[in-house]
Amino acid sequence: QVQLVESGGGLVQAGGSLSLSCAASGLTFGSYAMGWYRQAPGKQRELVARIGSGGTIYYADSVKGRFTISRDNAKNTLYLQMNTLKPEDTAVYYCAARRPAVTKPDYWGQGTQVTVSS
Repeated sequence: QVQLVESGGGLVQAGGSLSLSCAASGLTFGSYAMGWYRQAPGKQRELVARIGSGGTIYYADSVKGRFTISRDNAKNTLYLQMNTLKPEDTAVYYCAARRPAVTKPDYWGQGTQVTVSS
């Protein structure tokens, strides 16, 4: 049974930082591309950052230079360091795992709320 469990969300003032973690179990973590998505109220879920099994990284333009995605395959854990947070970063953040051969995530976490106050 695959589980992705996010942690680290919370309330922070604009300009502040938060660090998210996603603990994975039940899958061969190192073989999966991992990503962070977010969904704000009334908006569609969007990809924030992705890191491939080989380490290739992608960031959405809206977070480039502020967010850093990383993974520790030995700990089966995905991270997202978020700096210089803005109110528009407020959303539920989801961790997702995707096999290299497919285009959409196979597994999702339950999400963690990030709220940035102005």
